Amino acid sequence: MVLTHTTNHSYAHPFPTVTLAFFLRYYSPQLNPFSSHVLSTDTISSHVDPATGRLHTTRIHLKKSRMPSAVIKLLPTSVTGGAGDKSTYVVETSTVDIREGWMKTESRNLNFTGVLSVTEQQHYSVTPPDQSPDTKPSLSPATSSNTYVSTTFSYRSSLGNRKVDKAVATSDDPNRSRFGGWISGWGAKRIQSSIESIASNKTDDQMVKSRDGMGMVLERLRSNGVVAVLRELRRREGNVFEQSG
Repeated sequence: MVLTHTTNHSYAHPFPTVTLAFFLRYYSPQLNPFSSHVLSTDTISSHVDPATGRLHTTRIHLKKSRMPSAVIKLLPTSVTGGAGDKSTYVVETSTVDIREGWMKTESRNLNFTGVLSVTEQQHYSVTPPDQSPDTKPSLSPATSSNTYVSTTFSYRSSLGNRKVDKAVATSDDPNRSRFGGWISGWGAKRIQSSIESIASNKTDDQMVKSRDGMGMVLERLRSNGVVAVLRELRRREGNVFEQSG
């Protein structure tokens, strides 16, 4: 079973500014106070396809885990992926077409996938979501005053499947064995559905914070200008924007 949750939103900012804000949103709590749960961000790869002119980027974010610690302590490491109860890794891929005015992103957790896999897919565009994607925008991406984003969360729990049952059964921890018995007694499907529903119900609150954070970054860029914001970030936290050569 996969539970999905989709929302639409718009930013009153040009597409290039919104894409820049997306890449800066986790850079610093000073720039985005709603990003304090992000412990680090590393760029794994980034390149421009010479044939299409599209920017392809892969990043890894280390975030404070929102998984209840009581559940993590009961689960064997073969289920949780071996991570501690304080952090989780999230891989983010993105493709930006600045000429056509769209960006597609996907983020998914790398830890705790035996309990819950969460995938976030976003589509940013100068074209409203209810408009045909084949319709040519009335304005160029650089001059359009609005950017539209459609976000879809997908939740899938594997708790109670054969792999998890085997891991629990071979564990020497009596607490985990009792947890395995609880899974068997209550029913895997019911547990999976409950976990997916709990995660989905938290989406609205998470989306509000995410949008508020993006909004703060966008306002900084609009009020102070892109160059001034980047210079301030360099001054505070070092010159990470300089390219070699």
